[in-house]
Amino acid sequence: MSTPIQGLRGTGEFDTDFRPKNYRELFTLLEPNGSAPFNALLAMANSESTDDPEYKNFRDEMPERTLKINNSGGYNTTATALVVDSDANTRFVVIGALLTNLTTGEVMRASANSNPAVLTAITVERNIGGTSHSIADDADLAIIGFAAEEGATSPIAVSFDAVVVSNYCQIFRTAFKVTNTLKSTYLRTGDKEDEVTTKGLRMHMMDIERAMIWGKKHETGGTTAQPTRYTGGLLNSITTVIDGSAGAPGYVNGVISEDQFDRELIETIFAFGSKQKVAFIGARVASNLQKIGKQRWSPTQVEGSYGVSMTRYATFAGDLLVHVHPQFRMIPGMENSMLIVDFPFTRYRYLANRDTQLLRDRQGNDEDAVKHEYLTECGLELLQDKVHAYIKNWSALT
Repeated sequence: MSTPIQGLRGTGEFDTDFRPKNYRELFTLLEPNGSAPFNALLAMANSESTDDPEYKNFRDEMPERTLKINNSGGYNTTATALVVDSDANTRFVVIGALLTNLTTGEVMRASANSNPAVLTAITVERNIGGTSHSIADDADLAIIGFAAEEGATSPIAVSFDAVVVSNYCQIFRTAFKVTNTLKSTYLRTGDKEDEVTTKGLRMHMMDIERAMIWGKKHETGGTTAQPTRYTGGLLNSITTVIDGSAGAPGYVNGVISEDQFDRELIETIFAFGSKQKVAFIGARVASNLQKIGKQRWSPTQVEGSYGVSMTRYATFAGDLLVHVHPQFRMIPGMENSMLIVDFPFTRYRYLANRDTQLLRDRQGNDEDAVKHEYLTECGLELLQDKVHAYIKNWSALT
């Protein structure tokens, strides 16, 4: 029985009946556990062409609608004009909005509409249904609903816009060449042209894999006829970063305890998005997970997960499908990393007619050799941000 992964098409792995549409999928079929496991899984996720090398998407989410008091001396029990941190959430404070002090439990009702041009002041009616309390600096106020007076007109309309984000398609080119003399030479290792063609595809996919993890969105020469574009990778796009290094809140010298990891699972990693996510990890993090698993969890091998070998950690917060990324062994510092990807919110984008292809006979007219190249113009698209996470510098458990 194959194990599906949320966000990936099909119900199982690439098998002998699978007919790859391009060289990218061919590589996935040949080497799912090779140097590019993220792209192997991405090949089974949503792929979409674009007719422009810059592609955009809209990220939308419901606001938290919480405010924080910003007054060093706090407020007494009768104050009604309150200063809060500059925050777009004040736009939801309209006449009739109910707020509660999450520390004292006092309920208040907005008696004036907030000014969209000044996001730091609200006016409230205090002590709804009880005794009012003083309000401390940095106290959190949460909007808990709305109460309209009988016969009142409708409240002021409130709306908010989605955030537009974009990324670029990057041109990847991997060339390889064999002299005609070498082509005609008998080799016990087999046909040299076939060998370099296979190795060239591996190198090409490794380049794409690294760009989609470590790449940074950028464009140079944007006003010229021949600009250079760089696609933004996961590590430079994900804003949910948990750092175990010294100085990070709660963590010292790369130590993240079992209890702290539990809290991160609940409060951060599975706070948004799917309840099943893929984690690409380094060797040291694999050791940390194994220690935790021996004591509490029952890690199981996942079969039929699109050819990529994984271990499932069924936690109380959600399922982590874990794969030790081979390139994390090659990049210094990545042995202490965990990159968590929610595949329903990722997409492989390629410029129309520019997905991975093998272009033959690129050699010069008078060159006594054959030269071929793989060419791809593609990029990574993250449909949402908070659903992914990156843990770095996790070198040990307590």
